[in-house]
Amino acid sequence: MILKNNEYFIQDFKISDLAIEYGSPLYVYDGNVIEEKVRRLKNAFSEINMKIKYACKANTNISILKLMKNLGVELDVVSPQELQLGLIAGFLPDNITFTSSGVGFDEIEDSVENGVIVNIDNLPTLEKFGKKYGNSQPVLIRIRPNVEGGGNQKISTGHKDSKFGIAIEQVDQILALQQKYDLNIVGIHQHTGSDIKDGSTFVEVANVVFEFAKSFKNLKYIDLGGGFKVPYKKGDHETDMEDLGEKLSAAFKKFCEEYGKDLELWFEPGKYLVSECGILLATANVVKENPGKTLIGLNTGLNHLIRPMMYDAYHKVINVSNTSENLQKYNVVGYICETDDIAKDRSLSAASDGDIFAILNAGAYGFTMASNYNSRLKPAEVLIYKNQKYLIRERQTLQDIINKQILIDFNYET
Repeated sequence: MILKNNEYFIQDFKISDLAIEYGSPLYVYDGNVIEEKVRRLKNAFSEINMKIKYACKANTNISILKLMKNLGVELDVVSPQELQLGLIAGFLPDNITFTSSGVGFDEIEDSVENGVIVNIDNLPTLEKFGKKYGNSQPVLIRIRPNVEGGGNQKISTGHKDSKFGIAIEQVDQILALQQKYDLNIVGIHQHTGSDIKDGSTFVEVANVVFEFAKSFKNLKYIDLGGGFKVPYKKGDHETDMEDLGEKLSAAFKKFCEEYGKDLELWFEPGKYLVSECGILLATANVVKENPGKTLIGLNTGLNHLIRPMMYDAYHKVINVSNTSENLQKYNVVGYICETDDIAKDRSLSAASDGDIFAILNAGAYGFTMASNYNSRLKPAEVLIYKNQKYLIRERQTLQDIINKQILIDFNYET
């Protein structure tokens, strides 16, 4: 989103015009931003055999998935439904990895039946897999490296108390199951967490994984997950991808030399690829004067973007309707019948009822975590790519909410 002649634009489209054409609240995604993120990641690791596996839980709109496919990105899914969305978007099963997290074994079977490689995160499921498939199906093993990482405890997944992965200390038990069932273990996977600020954390984790991987003789892949930090405000830290690429590539080359063959290095970025591409447009229902702080009440809330309330996440908010530098302090809140803070104590251009506001960094974990709380409708979604605009999801209707409900006729006498 850029400011030109006192108007905000995404590519050649004026934000205010999008809000008029499609209504608000509205999710808008800039496909050019996604393309640039993919290019930057590929360039940073151009010296090794690296694959990007988009962690699609961040944004599963099938048009976003299709764009990823067209950009040469593969897919990481965490549910049978995400798997099917990937197939609908045109991904081949060979390009999809199913990363399980304490799921029922029926989901493992479903993935295998669809020709998708499975990533298993616990010993009981690994044993079930061995009993049923032996060495007839490839499998990845998700380990827990016991390295702390992530910008919030709720999104830190690699520490010793995390539910994710098989503890790295249990390597002997994994090897015993491999021998018992002749398991075809083709990859080692880990994911430390999200919003990792320090690139050295990736290198630290990689070295742990590389050492662990030497116990397995027929590997093809090392998967280091995702978690790259994206900026949310001016001066905010982001992962230095070029520096990380140089350091990790060197470490990976050294490992491959010691291992005795060249492997593929996988990453599973989600937020990194789509966070900055997205904005959530909303309209000011009311500007409410309070003795303490004036409130801007928007026609959206935690039902459309839960991250501020769930993670205390910072999202920059811009008054698109007023680009004046005459700033005032506001609290921006939603219309849900709960404490519904979007942004606190923000300096914004003077606000009036009907102004359009843009909530930035809304491309990841926005719509995918949206709900019908308070029986509110979910927004429409628009993709802008190479100066073309596409409606990629219609606005939800009340009929959509009630379609699967059954109204009982209580036809009896009291």
